[in-house]
Amino acid sequence: MMSKDYGDFIISVKRKTGIDLSLYKEAQMKRRLTSLYEKRGFHSFKEFFEAMAKDRNLLNEFLDRMTINVSEFYRNAKRWEVLEKKILPRLLSENKRLKIWSAACSTGEEPYTIAIILSQFVPLSEISILASDIDENAIQKAKMGVYSERSLAEVPSHMKKKYFRKEGDYFVLAEEIKRTVMFRKQNLLADHFDSNFDLIVCRNVLIYFTEEAKDILYHKFNQALKPGGVFFVGSTEQIFTPSIYRFETEDTFFYRKI
Repeated sequence: MMSKDYGDFIISVKRKTGIDLSLYKEAQMKRRLTSLYEKRGFHSFKEFFEAMAKDRNLLNEFLDRMTINVSEFYRNAKRWEVLEKKILPRLLSENKRLKIWSAACSTGEEPYTIAIILSQFVPLSEISILASDIDENAIQKAKMGVYSERSLAEVPSHMKKKYFRKEGDYFVLAEEIKRTVMFRKQNLLADHFDSNFDLIVCRNVLIYFTEEAKDILYHKFNQALKPGGVFFVGSTEQIFTPSIYRFETEDTFFYRKI
């Protein structure tokens, strides 16, 4: 049974931020947040929230911890190969100007990967990708476009050479790639989705949600796609009965709107 301390924290956080923690898996979220508040010297969720309400930096740290910003370019490279060789050619044969959304984009590696791959098919001036995340800190980092060598481990060497320059221990992304992505703060569970997307990429995020929340999101993502549009999920997020959400499997982890 959920403790009163954590239950009250959920209510307070929702009132302050609009984020409903009850839609995230409780054990994982509680463990992650408990380690954060203990590290900061608090003894309960109540104490933690009271401090967070007065301290913007602590609130941002809470959002960072809640969203786990672990990302890299071309994460699970074989899946991106499928996007490049199979999914994008089909979508581009139907429409030369694709409407693309990277949902829960973290620090930007995912939408920038999409732009780099798409640059092989169309001029950069014709690429426009929406990228959204709940965490403003992550969005600020994404806009900077500065990454560690580890983040670039899977980037093909010719693309690394073409679109990154090394500065000390870091790699700086080319401005022409950065210009293709527009970032926006968004709460996937609470906020309205735009519509008529050709491609929506939402990877390695849905695993943190309850089954009820995932059910809501699959329906919302389906409605946001145009017929024939594709929903691309992470390698632990296979949808086992896609037809319930009016999807059919186009390839492993790629679902086409029926």
